[in-house]
Amino acid sequence: MADEQALDEVVGFTSDLIRIDTTNRGGGDCQERPAAEYAAAALAEAGLEPVMLERAKGRTNVVARLEGTDPSADALLVHGHLDVVPAEAADWSVHPFSGEVRDGVVWGRGAVDMKNMDAMILAVVRSWAREGVRPRRDLVIAFTADEEASAEDGSGFLADKHAELFEGCTEGVSESGAFTFHDGTGREIYPIAAGERGTGWMKLTARGRAGHGSKVNRENAVTRLAAAVSRIGAHEWPLRLTPTVRAALTELAALYGVEPDLDDVDGLLTKLGPAAKLVEATVRNSTNPTMLDAGYKVNVIPGDAVAHVDGRFLPGAEDEFRATMDQLTGPDVDWEFFHREVALQAPVDSPTYARMRAAVEEFAPGGHVVPYCMSGGTDAKQFSRLGITGYGFAPLKLPEGLDYQALFHGVDERVPVEALHFGVRVLDRFLRTA
Repeated sequence: MADEQALDEVVGFTSDLIRIDTTNRGGGDCQERPAAEYAAAALAEAGLEPVMLERAKGRTNVVARLEGTDPSADALLVHGHLDVVPAEAADWSVHPFSGEVRDGVVWGRGAVDMKNMDAMILAVVRSWAREGVRPRRDLVIAFTADEEASAEDGSGFLADKHAELFEGCTEGVSESGAFTFHDGTGREIYPIAAGERGTGWMKLTARGRAGHGSKVNRENAVTRLAAAVSRIGAHEWPLRLTPTVRAALTELAALYGVEPDLDDVDGLLTKLGPAAKLVEATVRNSTNPTMLDAGYKVNVIPGDAVAHVDGRFLPGAEDEFRATMDQLTGPDVDWEFFHREVALQAPVDSPTYARMRAAVEEFAPGGHVVPYCMSGGTDAKQFSRLGITGYGFAPLKLPEGLDYQALFHGVDERVPVEALHFGVRVLDRFLRTA
């Protein structure tokens, strides 16, 4: 088991990494290098030989390999990203880049997304170095840039240009899984991610005839765009159940003692109470209009108008997604992906999933582990290009009332010290046996 020093280090590492401002504003506006240097130094002190790699200056990634005892075993990728989304300090109770530890809680941007997991990885590896522990299979450890934008400078760059560093990796673990979900009845549920919806961020462009705002104009680009956006926003996507979501619904139904009626999923979700939040966003594709841009003066009808839509599609549903978007936009509006990434699915009957479940149950014996599909995406999408099957496994035992999912990209992001200790113990247990 991870030693006491590891429990101290995970808190210090989390706090230190938060204090390194790696805000990713998109468009290349981010500098992960100081955090990458910090992580690389911590790995080097544990006897590893990390390499730092950049596609663009300052957008630094770190990769290291820890050799296992069984050279015939497939390698496991353990990865976390170093960048964070922006935070407006005036909105926070504690400065978002203070890394302050107050009343047993570490505060700051990245506390759950995902400098906590980065810190857990470092703490476990360093604990093993002190004990002389080696895992069964090779571990490839990667800290990436640019996950909060396109991943072009991070996992995409690593997968496309440095595939040799991941030789032998068949599976990977990273963020958004094995956290405590409280259902309000005293149950503790620990969802482990075994899938992700695909990312389809779209640009819509309506063409029309420019003219004076006081004249009749039946070819108004703004009107055409508004109609398309309205149709997209109102569209009811049909149910599409993937194997991961089916497994999640079946296990949750058993937990709540209700009939797992997959012919009436909406009815089943109502019977699951708050736990429905774990699956309701992943039983369908989705399209949410998020940005509008048109015109430059109130009395001028512009010749074109633009909107952006956040689209997500389930594994196996991309063709349907594309065809539906063609119908919803209609003949007067063009659409295109400006960022697209694949949907993912991982088996829930694999030995790796079973070992993750066992590790959580050892330290949360009253908890209920279930699979789930992420509504969004992670670096696992890019690493899937290398044939790596990805799971979400960043364990945290959270107190009731602390809404983990609301803290992602939210105000007052924070993580309890005890949650970090739990995470180190569970991650240590899993990686020793993985």
